[in-house]
Amino acid sequence: MTEPALDAARASGLVPAGQPLLVMLSGGPDSVCLLDVAVRLGAETSALHVNYGLRAAAEQDEAHCRALCEQLGVALTVEHARLADAGNVQAQARDARYAAAERVAAGDYAAAHTASDQAETVLYRLAVSPGRRALLGMEPRRGRLVRPLLEATRADVRAYCEGRGLAWRTDESNDDPRFARARVRHTLLAALLEVAPAAEGAVAETARQLREEAEVLDAAAADALAGLGGGPVVELAALRQLPRATARLVLRELAGVPLVSARVEELLRLGEAGGTRALDLGEGVRAVAEYGMLRFAHAGPPAAPEPVPLAVPGRVRFGDWDVRAGAGGEVTVAVDGPLTVRAWRDGDRIRPAGLGGSKTLADLFTDLKVPRELRRTLPVVVAGEDVIWVAGLAVDERFEAAAGAEGAVGLSATLRG
Repeated sequence: MTEPALDAARASGLVPAGQPLLVMLSGGPDSVCLLDVAVRLGAETSALHVNYGLRAAAEQDEAHCRALCEQLGVALTVEHARLADAGNVQAQARDARYAAAERVAAGDYAAAHTASDQAETVLYRLAVSPGRRALLGMEPRRGRLVRPLLEATRADVRAYCEGRGLAWRTDESNDDPRFARARVRHTLLAALLEVAPAAEGAVAETARQLREEAEVLDAAAADALAGLGGGPVVELAALRQLPRATARLVLRELAGVPLVSARVEELLRLGEAGGTRALDLGEGVRAVAEYGMLRFAHAGPPAAPEPVPLAVPGRVRFGDWDVRAGAGGEVTVAVDGPLTVRAWRDGDRIRPAGLGGSKTLADLFTDLKVPRELRRTLPVVVAGEDVIWVAGLAVDERFEAAAGAEGAVGLSATLRG
């Protein structure tokens, strides 16, 4: 009898025998399968269950996890987390779970994402974030987080649990159409499965191949660039002799910004008429051709304005912006505590409405095509370390409020003339 889920975890190399592995255990079929697989593969397995107290059956979920771990001889850590009443509950739960795993795990910690989850992720990202990154999906390893079941489908793990006589719990929120992930699962992916029953595996396999091929492409670009002298100045005639795909990769590496095919052709022709020619690529980057050589000038980004406290009601100047808090405004939020207007910082995250999770501001700017030179000049309104609003771009759904609601504050930002 074949066991695709067990075979996938073994082939992943992410469950080494004799090494500590913490399994994040919700009690659902995927995590139940992963826990049993980790034990069978000989890992020093432990488990973490986070009880959020959100569902009426939360205590039964916890009891199920305790019973399963006792049955398998696995040490279980249970943490109780209370989430905010407003906002994206799924994203809050995930953040709390990963934070707990970082504290508890002695080594790696494992999430039970499957090929089905991978397919949903790729489809969702492709819809909202064009480009190669969308097609790469979730990595099998990100830091200490590992995903040993990425090559097994949701059907595989359920068959595994049934074959092993392992019971699981069902979380009805996974089918709630209010969440973007559920809509992708039950509409978009379901339609693809009607067209081709192997669609999940095909999408997941495509993501895996593209991740592997990305390494080859990056290495090829590095070799080609080394053959041109390593930059930052390259000979245009030699660059034109490269295959177009290789030339495009080299130019992207030198420019540091995405380049569509038409722009690549402009760059390769730059300077053909002689003299000095320049081409503005946006995001503070200019290509300059002179004496048959091509170089890229990267303008330094404008200095980020200093943070300023924002009273409610009140008005402050932030760089070239006027930011106001009070009645009315572009967005309405409910916050408890003082507000500050500051520039974007690396690692800042926000939970836009309808996303079904959080994303970094860096990814938000990329998705919305915000020029790099402008990113640190945009007003970011925060309460403590929580990003409330990025002016003109996105409001965090945890803090959105209806106009006129008790305690609601209107926020607006305008560029000074």
